[in-house]
Amino acid sequence: MTTYGLLIFEEAEELDFAGPWEVFTASAMIRGQDDKAVLIAEQSGPVRCSKGMRVLPDHVLDDHPKLDVLLLPGGRGAREIQPNNPAVTGWIAKVAEQADWVTSVCTGAFLLHAAGPAKGRRVATHWSWENTLEARGDVTVVRDARYVVDGNIVTSQGVSAGIDMALWLIGRIYGREHARTVRRYIQYEPAPPYLADTPS
Repeated sequence: MTTYGLLIFEEAEELDFAGPWEVFTASAMIRGQDDKAVLIAEQSGPVRCSKGMRVLPDHVLDDHPKLDVLLLPGGRGAREIQPNNPAVTGWIAKVAEQADWVTSVCTGAFLLHAAGPAKGRRVATHWSWENTLEARGDVTVVRDARYVVDGNIVTSQGVSAGIDMALWLIGRIYGREHARTVRRYIQYEPAPPYLADTPS
């Protein structure tokens, strides 16, 4: 059984957690096991995300099941707000010591860095924030990979890259064939259907 915990907060980027959520829950459905994904927030009320989506958490920081996988989304909240919130960074540091895998999507790497687990590691983040993260020091930003694995820390580039990272992770846990089955089920095709240089 695997329990995936996805942190949500004000100004989190929606697809950063919704994409991996779909991968994790589709994986659980296909396996027919007791795997589960839960949303965790500092408080129990609705969280308004970056593009306006309002989401209700399943648990709060001090009351949730043991997490095997922790996921941190990006967005303005991850870059500018939560890194200065010791309740959240302290919780991340504590959970990261106990989880099998610690992951981030997009600028969730900023939050992972602020909490400590990403320091001294190789990480990925959104292309437009790579220099800013690198300037914070004690981190190596990898600029040419959709996701980066460094020990049990897995970070991905922006937004949709979180789906790639989540598929890799379930493949690492349950095998490549399972990951391919999940990818087919969610009909995720990595090649974009629209290319900017396609004639109109």
